[in-house]
Amino acid sequence: MIQEASVTGLIRTILIIVGVLVVLRLIGRIMMAKREMENENRQRRAEKAFEKERQQKIQNFGKVNISDRPANSSNEDYVDYEEVD
Repeated sequence: MIQEASVTGLIRTILIIVGVLVVLRLIGRIMMAKREMENENRQRRAEKAFEKERQQKIQNFGKVNISDRPANSSNEDYVDYEEVD
């Protein structure tokens, strides 16, 4: 069984191929825009965290923080210095 190619069938096939390419291109652009928005949001969150940390450092500038060390630390080495004449 031999089928002949018609002009309308050829045009229809070309239009389908072009339509699929246009749809794929549109989906690609939408996905790229979404990825860029996610990157922008991530960058904005990082900048906010940095600014918050900076504000805390400015607020705590000059304050003394005393950390309590454990009293029983037997693994410390004590060095006895002698005066050399």
